[in-house]
Amino acid sequence: SVPCVGHRGELRLTFNLSCGRVPPMRSTAQLAPGPKGSCLFGSLSEMRRDALGLLTRTARDHGDIARILLVIHLHLLNHPDYVQHVLQSHHTNYQKDMSYDRMKPLVGEGLLTSNGDFWRRQRRLAQPAFHKQRLVGFAGAMSRNTDNMLERWHAVGEQPVDIGIEMMRVALGIVGETLFSIDLVGEAEEVSQALTLTLEITNERFQQLFVLPNVPTPQNLRFKRAVATLDRVVNQVIGARRQSGKDEGDLLSMLMLARDEETGEAMDDRQLRDEVMTMLLAGHETTANLLTWTWYLLSKSPEVERQLHAEVEQVLSGRTPTVEDLPKLRFTMQVIEESLRLYPPAWLFSREAIEADELGGYPIPKGSSVMMSPYITHRHPAFWENPEGFDPERFALDRVKERPRFAYFPFAGGPRQCIGNNFALMEAQIIIAMVVQRYRLHLVPGQRIEPEPAVTLRPNGPVKMVLKPR
Repeated sequence: SVPCVGHRGELRLTFNLSCGRVPPMRSTAQLAPGPKGSCLFGSLSEMRRDALGLLTRTARDHGDIARILLVIHLHLLNHPDYVQHVLQSHHTNYQKDMSYDRMKPLVGEGLLTSNGDFWRRQRRLAQPAFHKQRLVGFAGAMSRNTDNMLERWHAVGEQPVDIGIEMMRVALGIVGETLFSIDLVGEAEEVSQALTLTLEITNERFQQLFVLPNVPTPQNLRFKRAVATLDRVVNQVIGARRQSGKDEGDLLSMLMLARDEETGEAMDDRQLRDEVMTMLLAGHETTANLLTWTWYLLSKSPEVERQLHAEVEQVLSGRTPTVEDLPKLRFTMQVIEESLRLYPPAWLFSREAIEADELGGYPIPKGSSVMMSPYITHRHPAFWENPEGFDPERFALDRVKERPRFAYFPFAGGPRQCIGNNFALMEAQIIIAMVVQRYRLHLVPGQRIEPEPAVTLRPNGPVKMVLKPR
């Protein structure tokens, strides 16, 4: 039962929606402010047409907590204290909401989509694989795949390339070697094609009002065939690894060898499959988008680019970076962090309140959802001066200490913080350092590059760049 509030604030209409789970609200005086939208569907059409614009205007016009009607009521939380409340200090009262169900046909009940005790068990099992000491062993795979890309670029000359595709390719090579010890770009081209297709269709589904995955539409049939291809390859790798019992030192071996410290149990094949699919997605799409946005920003900021080149030359003197070099590449990391501030690949998180709560003096009813957008909070004028500017100096250590912890949360936060955040940051640092040793990337003039919010925040089309050898 969803109330529709008229322009004078009175309750005009109540109607039932079988797809919603919104508890009745007895008094409009309790409601947080927000855009009115249409009487029946609120701001749904605007959210589908221009999600970033709607959220930006809502935060600007209605403050740090705002109510948005999208068939069901949602609250947009913009203040770092409210984000911290949901993700960290009161995280036990909030779980992943139904929006994550659209990811389940691809990743199943992996860490991205699961809840409750099952999620906690999976997190305990997977966490040791991402310990910083474990990640040291993956640096070689990251530099090898980057070097392969740079050798291929040597043959390209100064013909424009789509840097988004280039970053997808190198990220897929790295995740294939570190996760499976196989070449997902070369030996298993079908995996690359199937993964690309499933991600494209999942992105499309996030833009659709209704998704009927079991109806045999052409899109659904293509999706099922692609998922079947991924399942076949993943299950073959898992089966062969079970049979050999060999520890390859990759993430799959670590997950297979992990034992729950409370029960002593290991993951079964279905759980392994779901976590592998989750890591394929997270280790491919998100890192590639982070790198693409970084090259775009650097190409428009020559002074920042010069400072980045100077640091890399001073620290590495032409050497391939090692793990020991990374702490010295501090400005390189600041460039990455500022790119994540402006264009966070995970641009929106949503949670469902398990029990009723209160934020900012407004009630959060049991069963209702809240949204937190790094894209919006990372531009909050109370915490970020010149929020649209590209300024890596914001992440100098003394300036970081001045901001609230959750003014910046590109990897979420609290117990459900992205398990692969250190992996992604190390990968991005190595790739960027190696590329700028040999190339400057120039954006081809005349392109209109805009962020497109779907599963991740990706560019709305090709990002054509010319590779200038240094």
